[in-house]
Amino acid sequence: MSRESDTHVLLVRLAGPLQSWGVNGRFARRDTHSRPTKSGVIGLCAAALGLPRDEPLGELAEVLFGVRADRPGTPLRDYHTVGGGTYPLRPRDLITDHQRATKATTDPLSAPPASEAGPFGRGELEAWYGSPKYVTADRASGALVSGEVRRHSLITERWYLADAAFLVGLEHPDTTLLERMAHALECPKRLLWLGRKACPPSGDLALGIVPGPLRSAFETHALLPDAVGPESEPSAAVTRARPWAWIESPRPLPGVGPLSDQPVHFGADGGTHGLRWETRHRITIAAHARGWDIIL
Repeated sequence: MSRESDTHVLLVRLAGPLQSWGVNGRFARRDTHSRPTKSGVIGLCAAALGLPRDEPLGELAEVLFGVRADRPGTPLRDYHTVGGGTYPLRPRDLITDHQRATKATTDPLSAPPASEAGPFGRGELEAWYGSPKYVTADRASGALVSGEVRRHSLITERWYLADAAFLVGLEHPDTTLLERMAHALECPKRLLWLGRKACPPSGDLALGIVPGPLRSAFETHALLPDAVGPESEPSAAVTRARPWAWIESPRPLPGVGPLSDQPVHFGADGGTHGLRWETRHRITIAAHARGWDIIL
């Protein structure tokens, strides 16, 4: 039996004001890929199903992944600062950071005798304040502030995709698995977001399950309404549309570099990823392509 006749595709709409699919993100600079990553989308499905982070992904990691860029979106840079000012000092800050505890509970002018020591062996302040490390007291107000200017406020660079819309396909021969995923995406057990917690999805996510491989699914379905707009002529938009699509290969491809976003394990201390292969295609949407009746 051919692959085309024994496989199905779950179609998923990923659209919202902002998306961010990080690949090489660090604290000071959080990037975004130009399209959803397999790791990010499988993580979205795992959250919808309510899977614990330490649970094996099983069949979820076995699906073949494809994405069609109906509206690629616009890169958006966010000027972001972390730190600065004064902050309430939480008890756990004193427990987990002994240096901060020492500085916050030390009065250099009137240190109590050892026999009268308070918490952490120092006198206790009447009011608790916190700030970035290298804590010192402000001479004017008495509030604790950062004692080192470069630690006062950190500038970070965060990138997003604004107003993007993608049609994702998840291919697998087990329709029961795809049906479970589709139901979970519409009735999620956890909050869902498009790459980051600041990026919630809008409207319908699961758009149905269709027979055949990924490329066939992309060619026989019209552009998402997010891409063509409510006033566009559907037939004209369909015949002119040739969006890019990236389709995963079930085996390594000669001459094609691998991607390292194949999810192996999601953990609280970071995920583990493997390699996968994909090819890029210009998709010619058929004139008789199916339209959409969805909530945006």
